[in-house]
Amino acid sequence: MRFLAFAGRHATSFMAAGVLVGLVIPPLASLARPLLVPTLLIPLALALVRLDWSAAAAWRRRPGIVVLLLVWILGVSPVLVGLVTGPMTRAGFPVPLAQALVLMAASSPIVSNVALALLLGLDAALSVVVVLAGTALVPLTLPIAAQALVGMSLELPLAAFMGRLALLVGSAFAAAWLVRRFVPAPALAARHELLDGLTVINLLLFGLAIMDGVTAYALERPGYVALAIVAAYASNLLLQLAAGLAFRGLGTTRALTVALLAGNCNMGLVLVALDGRASFDVTVFFALAQIPMYTLPALLKPVYARLTGGGRATR
Repeated sequence: MRFLAFAGRHATSFMAAGVLVGLVIPPLASLARPLLVPTLLIPLALALVRLDWSAAAAWRRRPGIVVLLLVWILGVSPVLVGLVTGPMTRAGFPVPLAQALVLMAASSPIVSNVALALLLGLDAALSVVVVLAGTALVPLTLPIAAQALVGMSLELPLAAFMGRLALLVGSAFAAAWLVRRFVPAPALAARHELLDGLTVINLLLFGLAIMDGVTAYALERPGYVALAIVAAYASNLLLQLAAGLAFRGLGTTRALTVALLAGNCNMGLVLVALDGRASFDVTVFFALAQIPMYTLPALLKPVYARLTGGGRATR
């Protein structure tokens, strides 16, 4: 219990350590591989347990803003990345890496953004609304973006794909509903550090699992891997910066929340959509792109603290 509370107080540091340990100690990544799906969903369930549902429901009175956010994240972001990577490929930038960057930007926000928003003191209610709506829409928007921007045809089995997403996300909602039904809200609030710790441990295990096989590839092609990591950091930061500036009118905390959503994309869904049609170079990038998603919250926490006035973002 004390360890979980400690992990909760140092959430961003533990997350950064998880993905890096997976690279440095490959057997741990292989051992954690079977936990990939559960550790993706449990942080969402834990965030939903603590979410202010009235605040989330209030966004239905501002549908125009939600629509604009979705258009930006699912449409504008991949177009911006495509405009940047197009000239770069003509100058010698690897085509598979350019494709991966566009496909990443075209995906919906990763579900762990809800937990990250909560840990960083951002707007978790806005986060869950955009994450769920984006996850529901991405089977419709991703094939269009892939075809138009990188010339890749994705013939998604739409009903099966959306059914799988509904089952995965629905299970997290069901678990959260059961906990909230039987555990009083004051008891949950009093144990926020424990819940933070559980969230962090699950994110750490996911970071380990996603790195399975990446270290061996990095030893074979260190140049490509180094370039991919630099591109992942640059694209994440630039997508966050563009979204934060575009929606700064929503206020600092919400603009930072939108930035977080725009920069941290659900590449697991892209892999499902690709179904083996992409090169292994693209697949490896999706694993490497987890590194900025796991380390940037720790690196940027002073920025969050300064811009939001401190609070829980300082951890």
